[in-house]
Amino acid sequence: MVYRLLKSFLIPILTLLFRPKVTGLRNVPHTGPVIIASNHLSFSDSVFMPLVVPRKVTFLAKSEYFTSPGLKGFIKKITFIALGQVPVDRSGGRRSEAAILTGLKLLAEGDCIGIYPEGTRSPDGKLYKGRTGIARMAIDSGAAIIPVAMFNTAEIQPTGQVVPKVRRVEMIFGEPMFFEGDSNDLKLLREITDRIMNAIQSISGQEYVDMYASEAKAQLLKQAREEKAEDESTDEDE
Repeated sequence: MVYRLLKSFLIPILTLLFRPKVTGLRNVPHTGPVIIASNHLSFSDSVFMPLVVPRKVTFLAKSEYFTSPGLKGFIKKITFIALGQVPVDRSGGRRSEAAILTGLKLLAEGDCIGIYPEGTRSPDGKLYKGRTGIARMAIDSGAAIIPVAMFNTAEIQPTGQVVPKVRRVEMIFGEPMFFEGDSNDLKLLREITDRIMNAIQSISGQEYVDMYASEAKAQLLKQAREEKAEDESTDEDE
């Protein structure tokens, strides 16, 4: 109910301001289990994409988004709930297993879920290696995978920016993909995940990097710290 009300309120506003250009929306099945697999450039990806899809899109969101303290944390929690997002712990091991089981439960009920296979936002606009949980969910649920490419959302709302810039947003929905096999076959899961990422890359045009986005973020953070330390050392020498 809250989701429908929020969507009906936001659609005319966002349509007027951001003039979304959407291609291939007909590829999203109107019924049955569906996994929308998108690249991830900005927080606003989780706002723009669900608003153009006719059916409700449920995202498996990081549990930290629902547990932030204070008024700001409360507003964030309510916003995520209103956007149809479900809190899951995606930090690895058994916790990631719980996220997969949550996704499978939703798909068994015929829902449409949204997943960012990279696991986190791209730190530099490139497309990174996908996590294999999406492949397992695709096999075990029989759901259609719809690859999606988001454009301009990083410019509209860069990381850390609360108020978005007004700029046209674009989305391309690719052809449905279906997968079968043994969901315990790790090699198969990697092959399927790579095929999904290749499909996203083919419509997004992003440069692909064969490493996880989380690793890239860690490298960039380490580099920034080293550069800062070097600058401070230079200042002291002067």
